[in-house]
Amino acid sequence: MVELEHARNILSELGLDTASELLEAKIEDAIHKNATYLTFISELLEAEIQEKRRRSEETRIKLSGLPHRKTLEEFDFSFQPSIDVKQIRELSTLAFAARAENVIFLGPPGVGKTHLAVGLAMQAIRSGMTVYFTTLAHLISDLQKAARQDKLERRWHVYTRPNILIIDEVGYMQLDRASAELLFRVACARYENGSIILTSNKSFGDWGELMNDTVIATAILDRLLHHSHIINIRGDSYRLKDRVKSGFRVVPPADIPVKDDPV
Repeated sequence: MVELEHARNILSELGLDTASELLEAKIEDAIHKNATYLTFISELLEAEIQEKRRRSEETRIKLSGLPHRKTLEEFDFSFQPSIDVKQIRELSTLAFAARAENVIFLGPPGVGKTHLAVGLAMQAIRSGMTVYFTTLAHLISDLQKAARQDKLERRWHVYTRPNILIIDEVGYMQLDRASAELLFRVACARYENGSIILTSNKSFGDWGELMNDTVIATAILDRLLHHSHIINIRGDSYRLKDRVKSGFRVVPPADIPVKDDPV
């Protein structure tokens, strides 16, 4: 057993903590299976690699700021037939992120926009990409605070470095010119450099009013839409899907039109 403990210590010094913990069990398993030395070493190191990947993925999830860990597999596409499932599957390959393209989910509140955005983010994290999630309100508030503290350039990296930036809830707050300019700067910084996944309850035609400036709104949309995939979702609230399936009908608020948007 002295040799076993010595081997464990060596593995620990090499930073192979999982291999150290599993060493005895892997030796017993190899004896039971009459495995070769090469097979034993391969399985031991594979266990170490898998654990490192798991910890790395967990770290990226925690740093991402995601509000939950919902996956695309959990989404009930049968409840939202307006969604092109083939398009979502294509997006799940993450080719859009490799090309620094954007994804925009449009639709009234509750139809599943954030779930799909987070689902794509979880897929990206599993693939080794970095993601950061924010609402538009938090993004503006955070950057304004950084500007007041003369830390804007340092804080800027939070929104420019990740492979994918998710901006949720665009349309729930009206922006003044200074706030719209911050969003414009974010869109410019990420244009053809990194992907943005954005959710909005407003049609593009309403963005001029939303931004309080049609010129800035047009400039933002120009950068967002140039390389983009647009998913316009129509339907009942996904949050109430069980009640809807039981016969309860949700009527969208009159001030949130569900209509096609020109691309």
